[in-house]
Amino acid sequence: MPSAPPRSYVWARRVFLTLLTGFVLLPVYVMVSSSLKPLQDVSGKFRWLPSSVTISPYIDIWDTVPLARYFVNSLVVAGVATVFSVAIAIFAAYAVSRYDFPGKRVFTVTVLSTQMFPGILFLLPLFLIYVNIGNATGIALYGSRTGLILTYLTFSLPFSIWMLIGYFASIPRALDEAAAVDGCGPVATLFRIVIPAAIPGIVAVAVYAFMTAWGEVLFASVMTSDATRTLSVGLQGYATQNNVYWNQVMAASLVVSVPIVAGFLLLQRYLVAGLTAGAVK
Repeated sequence: MPSAPPRSYVWARRVFLTLLTGFVLLPVYVMVSSSLKPLQDVSGKFRWLPSSVTISPYIDIWDTVPLARYFVNSLVVAGVATVFSVAIAIFAAYAVSRYDFPGKRVFTVTVLSTQMFPGILFLLPLFLIYVNIGNATGIALYGSRTGLILTYLTFSLPFSIWMLIGYFASIPRALDEAAAVDGCGPVATLFRIVIPAAIPGIVAVAVYAFMTAWGEVLFASVMTSDATRTLSVGLQGYATQNNVYWNQVMAASLVVSVPIVAGFLLLQRYLVAGLTAGAVK
């Protein structure tokens, strides 16, 4: 049997983990406590403990800016972009991982190389494309949810395809051959064999695509109007020319973060279960 580690090592590890936990939880405490403070306790000299506890910031956040509308915009844009990104990536990755076709290597390298360029390089070209399309066809892409969905789709789709290519390639082709013997065509094999076996990878891609769209600021600040503004940009509305409502900023950040964090933790449980099931298979 292996010998127990020295007590000095155990205590050093405990101290290190305690300090690390405190370092991680300190910003959370500042956010929560600031959201329960009057504005004077936040905008002036910082106080670790509030002079009085109030929930008025959680009430005022809905009137200072149209927070509910921003939340709906973010949910629609991130959700639709995620659905299309995952759907397109599944078909593209399946074709690349299972078939040989002219330009396959060029396509794979091109998909991966798009991740080498900073996103700000595409800001002006996309802006000009959307404006010109609107002027020529009357299709409003600039300042609309549709334009923002297409923008985020271009961000998440290359990485989603590249990640699923590797995941699909790890699935034995013997499963495809067994499905073909049973009379399944390529599409039936994809939906009945490959996708169920690749659920953990698909979930990971969906989480990546959603988080990419949910927290993006640069393109959302340029490509949206007052009616289509998302949360990442809308939170700036708590800063006026004369004051910054820091307690409302913290309260709004908590309100919009709790559902997303809770959903991610719930999804993470199923993700771990899927990875375990895939390992057993």
